[in-house]
Amino acid sequence: MKNWTGERLETFVFSETTFEHLHRYALAIQLAVGKVVLDIASGEGYGSNLLSDVASNVIGVDVSEEVIENAKKKYRKANLDFVVGSADHIPIPDKSIDVVVSFETIEHHDKHDEMLFEIKRVLKDKGLMIMSSPNKLNYTDRSAYKNPFHVQELYENEFKALINKNFRMATFLHQQTFYGSLIFAEGRSEFFVEYKGNYDAITRQEGFTSYYIIAIASDLALPDVGSSLFKDSFAIKALIDGIKKSRSFRLGYLLLTPLRSLRKILK
Repeated sequence: MKNWTGERLETFVFSETTFEHLHRYALAIQLAVGKVVLDIASGEGYGSNLLSDVASNVIGVDVSEEVIENAKKKYRKANLDFVVGSADHIPIPDKSIDVVVSFETIEHHDKHDEMLFEIKRVLKDKGLMIMSSPNKLNYTDRSAYKNPFHVQELYENEFKALINKNFRMATFLHQQTFYGSLIFAEGRSEFFVEYKGNYDAITRQEGFTSYYIIAIASDLALPDVGSSLFKDSFAIKALIDGIKKSRSFRLGYLLLTPLRSLRKILK
């Protein structure tokens, strides 16, 4: 398996980061049908490729020449192109883009005003931007985690202020990955959309697929029970621990131990 630095998501990686990015692109796909789309910090290119399934044209932009060249070789479509550029200097003509997509990019640099200026420049008058950013309060402060690839993270109020300063209208969504259970109150699940897929394709399913029914009944007035979420990392930890304890994992680990030792010596 290749070594993953953590800076860009690669298609050989499967983690909670995978779910986060694929879910964002799933939302973007619904808004990109028949549109000219710009994917800023397109990285490996899988997201731009997914968007190109529905968009009229997609341009992926990344600051790394090597990444762009690899994306050009891996994803070849008539309506898909990759070019070298930065968030504060986008090599795209004025008012030529219908939808700008930028996921987990803004925290990797400190030229936030310049980035938004460039996005506004390339967007058509009725263009749409879809951008994600980690919430510094939860992502860094409360978790006591410091991402070495992040240059300037934003708190929720800072991110909202930046967007509202540059766009007349904005709505904000909140995202969190989990392994757990969803319970939706009957009659309210129509607001829920389910996405399934991988790096190659994402499909959308309206409504909430229910495998169980929970009844709350009485001859008197019922309490107002809304939708709820139960989440925990216990199941994932138990799954990983189970894999590590399996005979096949232990045998593979034993066989690879000499190779790991040799690699350390040769470094």
